[in-house]
Amino acid sequence: MEFSWLEDFLALVDTGNFNRAAEARHLTQPAFSRRIRALEEWIGAPLFDRATHRVMLTAAGDRFRPLAEDLLRRLLQGREEIRQTVDTAAASLRFAATHVLSLTFFPVWLRSLEARTRLGPVHLVSDTMRACEQIMRAGQAQFLLCHYHPALPGQLDAGPFQSIKIGDDVLMPVAAPDDESRPRFSLSDAASPLLAYSPESALGRIVEAAQHAAAARDPVFTSHLATVLRAMALDGRGIAWLPESLIADDLTRGNLVRAAGREHNAPVEVRLFRAKARQSPAAEEFWAALGS
Repeated sequence: MEFSWLEDFLALVDTGNFNRAAEARHLTQPAFSRRIRALEEWIGAPLFDRATHRVMLTAAGDRFRPLAEDLLRRLLQGREEIRQTVDTAAASLRFAATHVLSLTFFPVWLRSLEARTRLGPVHLVSDTMRACEQIMRAGQAQFLLCHYHPALPGQLDAGPFQSIKIGDDVLMPVAAPDDESRPRFSLSDAASPLLAYSPESALGRIVEAAQHAAAARDPVFTSHLATVLRAMALDGRGIAWLPESLIADDLTRGNLVRAAGREHNAPVEVRLFRAKARQSPAAEEFWAALGS
């Protein structure tokens, strides 16, 4: 079996489409299909049901998926750790964080940790939640910092990962004020324009999971970045559910105001994920310091 077959398998699981998976793996569709067939022949069972519109896993595929993820993560993480033994980067801490938390929560949190423990070099990758999960599964980061809602379990909630809560946040519907400091738009008004998150955004899925029916109306603007939705809300374009950590100063200064009552807020946790398997001494020392 070839190592790349595992990456092909997981790419097809993620996309559910042979063409998109082949494009993601920089292969032609026929070449990609042959590699999936080769993997199925090696295992001795079909892994995908090709009869459906979206390619679905068979029972054998369901059983193989966690094994493939674990094997790939361990191989990539093992390679990274071996490289670190001959590299000064062995003392570094590697984080993946969603865009908004990398801008708001991470710097303050890191400063508070540095006040009570010594940290080595820190490397931070900021991306969407889906991309950050893939980075973690590939063993390219030791920790993932993200918003979390219990009604929306992520890809790292089960299996070889664990997490701890390190903070709180809240998503709230806000809008620019009018001349009398009242919201220019109200959530109770069905005609008020909505600024929404795109499907790849974890914050958007959290808003949906929190069962805010008012957020289900057709949006006038969509982005996966909360910072972009904030800019549009400040420009008076509509209502957006934004993290309090991002807009605290805007609320204090009156640049944004609540567009609905607090019952429409969506409380969320800030969580830090890691692999259960033992990591570098620096990463283990850092993890231990979080509980001290």
